[in-house]
Formats: sequence, C-alpha cells, structure tokens
Amino acid sequence: MHSLVQPDAWVALKLPNGTLRVLQVTPNTTVSLGKYGSFPSNLIIHRPYHLTYELQDKREGENFSRLRIVPASELYADILTSSASSSAPGSPTLAPEDDDADAELPTGVEYSLVDATSGAVVAKTDRAAVLDEASALRQTLSVEEIEALKQDGTNAGKDLIAKLMLSHTALDQKTEYSLAKYKLLKTKKYIRRFCVTPLDVPMFDHWLLEEKDPIKILDMREEMIALLGCWANVHYGGVDRCENATDEEPQAESTALDHSAGRWLVVDDTGGLLVAAMAERLGVLYPPEKEETLETYLESQKPPQQKEAASGPKSSKDEPDAEAPEEATEDASMQEEAKVEAQIDETKETDVKAESAQDPGSHGINPKKYPTGGPRHRSNDLAVPYAQSNTLTLLHHNSQANLSFLRYYDFDNTNPAQPLTHPLATNLMTLTWLQLLDPTADTAYMAEPPAVTPEELRGWKTNRRGNYHRKRRRWARVRHVVDTTRAGGFSGLVVASTMDPISVMKHAVPLLAGGAPIAIYSQSVEALTALVDCYSIARRTAWISNPPEGAAGKTPEELETWEGNDEFPLNPTLVLGAALQTSRVRKWQVLPGRTHPLMTSKGGAEGYIFTAWRVKPAEGKIEARGKGRHSKRRKVGE
Repeated sequence: MHSLVQPDAWVALKLPNGTLRVLQVTPNTTVSLGKYGSFPSNLIIHRPYHLTYELQDKREGENFSRLRIVPASELYADILTSSASSSAPGSPTLAPEDDDADAELPTGVEYSLVDATSGAVVAKTDRAAVLDEASALRQTLSVEEIEALKQDGTNAGKDLIAKLMLSHTALDQKTEYSLAKYKLLKTKKYIRRFCVTPLDVPMFDHWLLEEKDPIKILDMREEMIALLGCWANVHYGGVDRCENATDEEPQAESTALDHSAGRWLVVDDTGGLLVAAMAERLGVLYPPEKEETLETYLESQKPPQQKEAASGPKSSKDEPDAEAPEEATEDASMQEEAKVEAQIDETKETDVKAESAQDPGSHGINPKKYPTGGPRHRSNDLAVPYAQSNTLTLLHHNSQANLSFLRYYDFDNTNPAQPLTHPLATNLMTLTWLQLLDPTADTAYMAEPPAVTPEELRGWKTNRRGNYHRKRRRWARVRHVVDTTRAGGFSGLVVASTMDPISVMKHAVPLLAGGAPIAIYSQSVEALTALVDCYSIARRTAWISNPPEGAAGKTPEELETWEGNDEFPLNPTLVLGAALQTSRVRKWQVLPGRTHPLMTSKGGAEGYIFTAWRVKPAEGKIEARGKGRHSKRRKVGE
C-alpha cells in the first residue's frame, strides 16, 4: 500500500456524516462532495493518507475551495480537554459568562459560544431573551432560515452550528451526555470536512456493504474475510525462485512442484473481493509505488505537440530531410522493421529448438517467468510469465472470470495487454471448471496454433504476424495453467461461492497437498451442515469398518477421485477436523457509566465458515506398540 496518494489511484473519502465516497483521483479534475462542496483533485495528490481536510470559503475571484489540514489538537479537542463543557471536534463550546458554575444562575445571565481551539467568543445571548422568544418548539430557527444559512456556508459550517446552538431554547436542560450527542450530531451534519483513506480490502468491503449492493459480495463482512484468510493460512511464501531469472541466464526447469511455495486454489463468486483479500495477504495486490512527482506525471500526460513546443525547435540533425520523397522514407522504415522481425524470428526459432531438445514431452512450454516489471519479450511465444510461488489459481464457471472489483486496484483481467508491472499479472491464474475436469473438450486448450517457419512469417503483414504471436502466447498460458492445476499440490483451498460445497470439495480436495487447510464461506448454514456431516466421525468409522461396494479394491489414488454414492457423497477419510463457525463484530457505545452494545446494526445474511484439513490416508495396517498408561495392574489391597 502506498504511503502517498498517487495519481489515478482509488481512495475512500470519509465524510462527516459517516458515509464513504470512493473515487479515482484523476489530476486536473474537480472532486465533488455533494452538499459539502468541491475542490481540485491536485490538492490531495502526493499527500499522505489519513489527513483530515476542511473546505474553506471560496476566495474572491476563485471558483473553487481551498483545503486546510485540520490539526490533531483541533480534531481531538473534546478528548484532550478536561472541561465538562467541552465540545465536539471543531464546534464551539457553550459556557456561562460567570466562572462560578455552582452559583445559582440569575435570570439575566448571558451565555456565550466559545471556540474550543482559539478561546474566542463567537456569539452571546441572553437567557431571558431566549425564553421570551421561545415557542413550543425547542429549535427557534425555521427550516427556511437553516437552508439560507446552509447556502451561505461560511467558516466551513461553524457559523451555522453556532447559531443552531444559540437558538435552542432547552439547551440548559440537557444532561452532559445529551449535550455532547447534540453537538456531535450537528457537527457531523454541517461541518465541511473529510478524511482521505487508502482503499484497502476492509475499507472496500465496508463501502460495498453500506453504500453498494451487498448481495454481489454474498453479504461477506470484514470479519468473515479475516477468518477465511486465517483458517486457510494464506501468507507470503517467500521470494519466487524465478523472480531474478533473465533470458540470458534462465533458471533450470523443475518438473516437481514446490508445495511450500504458497499456491492457493480459490473459488470466488464475489466479483473479485475474495481474490483481492487473499492477494493482499500474499503481498501481490498493490502495484509497486512509482517515485514521481505530480509535475512529472502531468508532463508525461501532455500531447506530443505540447511536448515539442515546450522543448523548443528540433535541430537539423533530428529532423528528417523535407526534400526527401515520402516513398523513400516509407521504404527505409519498412526495411528497418523487416530487420527487427527477422532478428526476433531467428531468436524465437533457436529458443524453441533448444527447449524441445531439453524436454520433448513438455509440448514446448517453458515455465520460466519473465522478470517482474520487465518488458514483454517476444523472443519466445511459448514462455509463460507466471510465478511459481505466492500464486492464486481461480476456478470459475463462466467463459471469463468475473473479477470486476480488481479494477479498483489497477488490474484488469480482461485486458490481454495488462502490463507485467502489476503483481497480479504474474501471480493470478484463472481456468474454468471444464478445463479442470475435461481439458480435451476445451478448444482453447486443445487448439494449438500451427507452427510457421520464419521465412513464411516474414512474408506476412504486421497485423497477421501480431495475431499469430498473440494466439501462440494465449495457448501457452492456458496450457500451463491447466497442466499445473491438474498436477495439484496446492497449499490451501478458499471458497466463497453459491455453488454446492459438496460438488466443489469432490473435485478440489484431490488437488490439495497433505495438511493443506480448507476454508469455505456460505451465506446459509444448511449447505455447510450437510458438508460437515459428510466428514463426520460416524461416516469415517462406517467407511473404515465397511467400505462401500464401489470403493472396494481401489488404490488410494483412485479413492481420492471416487465419484461417491448416496450414503457416502464424499470420501470421509480425505479430510479431518471438519467444523462450522460464525462471527459478528458488535458495535458498542463506550461512555463513562454508559457502555452498552448498539441495539441496531445492518441486516443481511449471517454467514458461516466451514474449516477442515486435507490428510493423506495411511496405507497398510497400523499397530500400536509400547506400554499403555493402564497396562500395569494394581495389586489387591493397595
């Protein structure tokens, strides 16, 4: 996560009324906060997160509001002050003019509104005058007057709050707690402030639950996401052993998969929220921070005409000859392009031959990874850019994975030209259930583009050559993802889907390594209760004592992929420690002598999590040896 607000980054703005506004900070634009006002986006770019800003009044001749950073002393004035009449952050304090608080207040006592930060008197009022003018209503200001004050909007809303406090006729009848709540309510409603926070996964989940449609993320709360990551043991698995590999010094290929490298299998129906949460725990969610200033970014976004005008006229050496014919210039460019393509084709042909000689049965697939953040090399179309550790393999049932929420983290899985500078481009792999269960029926896996000789390739047009290279690279990626997934050895399984968990476990459990954790989220408890029953102790005992007819005589490898029957939908010996749990964080009001949980909270599905561990059944007969604790008999009379 970046420490400064980057250009084009997605951020969350906390408004005074408690709502969130998620937006992309695009330079040279105006950010609108609705009734609170608007400000230029450049005022928060390359500034730290978690700062609280206050929208100031527009200056004469300016059509925008400037920002003021609110200091901590002003934000936490109520907490730091010891006065019983301290106010909410930034709002004035109501106090009598007489310093003797215990004395009986006379009829003509004056109340003053004092600023908590500067100590200056904002306004004064006579209690007798207020009581004479008071009507049956506690608030003497009418709706029209309040709207007029809101339109005026001077002093960041503090003047409006002060007048509302002074016009309240029963303010002296409120208790200490009631007065504090009233001030805080008016401050949140009218003060023009906001806080810039990074759009991490907890903040993003809160925004989707409160402001957007929670059904898209299966009503998955923040505590559910945390439990899934903890029970699935998703963590950083170390530096990828191919991360420092180069084309000049390639790493040696390894056919054996490293089970400790950190490869997780994911089934996500939340639009990419679960993938984002797991990627954040792996450290591959956020792109590397760019060390550039706002001026450098704005300069790079200028059109070429403006850059040329700013840099000045070109020298005669840089400019092409104006008297040269256009045909000669075009022929020279075509010859240069042909030379480059010839060099690429020769290098590609050499790499393919060397790769086939090393491993003839690998279908010409090179599992080396390009250097992370490096350019997209075209020397070998069959080289895949995927990492071998800290990876997420997503199983989905659509023609294309639904990862729309990842665009808030600058990743677009639908873009074939996604730059390799983003970690998810090399650490996230997707495949369909069809490719996993029956890859021969998938055309993307089986339809290998025919190989073309370099001589024939040089005779093609540029667009045709580009399509040829793109199809070859796509086929190599699909082949690599399917083959490595079907090889298994995953470090864990994380599921948040509307699919039947029994059907998911039937095909996903054989792909897990021994001791791999399993964590499955479901909105309802019924589906997970049936899954827990499939791995219960009673079913495991019945399986061991009297195996079903279809499982008799099969090897342990065949039993892992057993289809199941009505009595045993799943093999109960493959999973241990099946349990079901739920959790909900309650909000509390914490005040001296008034601490209690809030009676209202957001509804929706409760959400439940299934947890278990993958085990390898023991082969052969197990015998217990040694002396037991109760093997020695006690003598009579002792």
